[in-house]
Amino acid sequence: MDILWLGSRHGLNGFEQVAIVLVLVAAFISLLYAWWLRSTVLKKDKGTEKMQEIWNAIRVGADSYLSQQLKTILPLIGVLTVVMFLSVYVVPPSLEAREEFEAFGEQGIIFIIAVGRTIAFIMGASFSLIVGQWGMRMAVQANVRVASASRRSLNESLSIAYYAGTYTGMLTDGLGLLGGTLIFIIFGKAAPDALLGFGFGGTLLALFMRVGGGIYTKAADVGADLVGKVEKDIPEDDPRNAAVIADLVGDNVGDCAGMAADIFESYEVTIVSGLILGLALVAITGDLKWIVYPLIIRAVGVISSIIGTFTVPIWEKVNLPLLGKAHDAEEAMFRSYEVSSIFTVTISIFLAWLYANDWRLAALTAIGVGLAVAFNPLTSYFTSTKKAPVKEIVGSTKTGPATTILSGLSVGMESSVWALVVIAVSFIAGILLYSGDGAQYVLYAIAMIGIGMLSHTGNNVAMDSYGPISDNANGIGEMAWHDMEDENTLKARQIMADLDAVGNTTKAITKGVAIASAVIAAVSLFASYITDVGRVQTQLGMAIMDSIRVSDTRVFVGLLLGGALPWLFSSLSIRAVSRAAGQIVEEVRRQFKIPGIMEGTKTPDYAQVVGISTASAQKELVPLATIAVLMPLVVGLVLQVEALGGFLAGIILSGQLLAVFLSNAGGAWDNAKKSIEDEPRDLKNNTGKGSERHKAGVVGDTVGDPMKDTAGPALNPMIKVANLVSLLAAPIIVKYPMMRADGSVNIVVVIVAVALLAATIWAISRSKSPVKEL
Repeated sequence: MDILWLGSRHGLNGFEQVAIVLVLVAAFISLLYAWWLRSTVLKKDKGTEKMQEIWNAIRVGADSYLSQQLKTILPLIGVLTVVMFLSVYVVPPSLEAREEFEAFGEQGIIFIIAVGRTIAFIMGASFSLIVGQWGMRMAVQANVRVASASRRSLNESLSIAYYAGTYTGMLTDGLGLLGGTLIFIIFGKAAPDALLGFGFGGTLLALFMRVGGGIYTKAADVGADLVGKVEKDIPEDDPRNAAVIADLVGDNVGDCAGMAADIFESYEVTIVSGLILGLALVAITGDLKWIVYPLIIRAVGVISSIIGTFTVPIWEKVNLPLLGKAHDAEEAMFRSYEVSSIFTVTISIFLAWLYANDWRLAALTAIGVGLAVAFNPLTSYFTSTKKAPVKEIVGSTKTGPATTILSGLSVGMESSVWALVVIAVSFIAGILLYSGDGAQYVLYAIAMIGIGMLSHTGNNVAMDSYGPISDNANGIGEMAWHDMEDENTLKARQIMADLDAVGNTTKAITKGVAIASAVIAAVSLFASYITDVGRVQTQLGMAIMDSIRVSDTRVFVGLLLGGALPWLFSSLSIRAVSRAAGQIVEEVRRQFKIPGIMEGTKTPDYAQVVGISTASAQKELVPLATIAVLMPLVVGLVLQVEALGGFLAGIILSGQLLAVFLSNAGGAWDNAKKSIEDEPRDLKNNTGKGSERHKAGVVGDTVGDPMKDTAGPALNPMIKVANLVSLLAAPIIVKYPMMRADGSVNIVVVIVAVALLAATIWAISRSKSPVKEL
């Protein structure tokens, strides 16, 4: 039996060949399911003419932003494509590549790997772009349909919003699984040489979309809230506010396009690191289960997500024994996630028992799935309006904005500790399962936990995209029906408000899962880094680095610099939001002075604010990406390869703590503000909208907005960009040290290091410079 040459070329047995083909089939099923979801959503009506007019303004703004973003980043992608190709010519291909393609000779092998890595880079970047852009466009198509459906029923509105989000989730599943599996089929044991390009392409695009979308959405949101809610005491999404369209556009380019690309690259990177470490175990044991099992589990996860996401609208109709009907949209989503989890864990047990003959692989899958499930209640505890931390922040608004901010900071700090503890516990479980087999097996165990955690990416992305879709629908309804008070309209408004409230919780939860998955993916890449460096050192006849010694001064310096990078990155991104929000505040104030705007007889110039947000976001794309790409290269060239390992460790630890702190503090402030807005309005007793407590809550929310939606999420792809750049550059750094063995200095390396340092300084300076006023 020899399907697609899988037996003769890669040594797979009959079951493994069939399994790999079925993995490809699962990828295509995922894409077909996405197409079916899209067609189902697009069949729904788009509501009244007024609703479509508002929707069209959002659609044009979002499309224009993404088109401009693509023009900004394409030149850098072009340069890096050339670098990907040439990188293979600097250092000899791996022994696995030589073995896989020995019939083509030395130059033929180098050319094949160079072309493969380059095409994989383009494929990873393209897939990430497709997931982000197509997912966002689907969200834009869905929001007006959700608003229209709210006039009929809650279940129909929920179905449209969730299915539109699931479309993006299934694109993520299908394209991620398709790319990794095709690379394995083509390259076999040489797959790591190409997979690095695939992971780097996806991660780099995610960084662009996360940074740009995050700055855009929060600059508009902060500007709209400070003037509209605090100064003018008008509702959120009031059509008189000139920033309202930019705010709604921002939900799509930030929370939809940015988050979709972010989770997609985590999905990519975990399978990349899993296959790299699995192939290392294949070299030790000769057993291909270490690379076939994670691919099968990913395919099982795709089917699980399809089953789970399809059932969401059903839970509000079906009255189950003991459980009953789902009480709200949030419970329906959680039930669907549990269905997916049970299916994946059950199938993994049979696979581990009947195929791999190692029950521990099923245990690792279950730990990963359990880790994702654990982040639901953990994040919910620190950000939900029903829990003590948010209630504490609500109480602190009685004494003004200062105590509100202090209370939120403390909540964010504590949440970061417990998130790290949960991740550490999962790592300890992996250590206990495989510590007796050696360090290489433990590293693989960590990668498998990451693969298990992201096996339900379809569910995660669906829950996240649901948030901005329902938020936009609420905004469209607010703007289109602001002067209507009939019973049907009031009922529709309540349905959308309920869906929007659930969306805030699901967004916070998926941010927690995304951060945790980023950390696990980065740790897996970190393990791959040590393995890859050792492989190159073996080829060059050098002493092998099998560990990273923090007691070495150079390593400790690298650790310190790595720990500082997330703080610099967050500082620059928050500063960008602050500058843009300041401009938007001035512009909205100016427009409110125009006669007729406040009275509602004249339409504001929404395009002016959209232009400010777009210009501010575009300005930061190249500088921040440059910092993430070049800093590891500078550290590696100057302090050498072991210190670069310390640098990566510093990024992972500091980045995880900071990302969770920023995300959960912002989420807690947001829901504290919403708790006050849900109170009856009574200015004498200082309750409800317009009260001093509400204004303090709005201040806390505006401080938290760039933290939870810009700086915190942008750290996810930044951490992995630094890790992948280090993986790609490690062989070059090993082969061409700045200080040669004989004590002489390599002048070429010194010149390159100085040039890269100068470019990094330029990027920091460029990011800190003010954007030109329109």
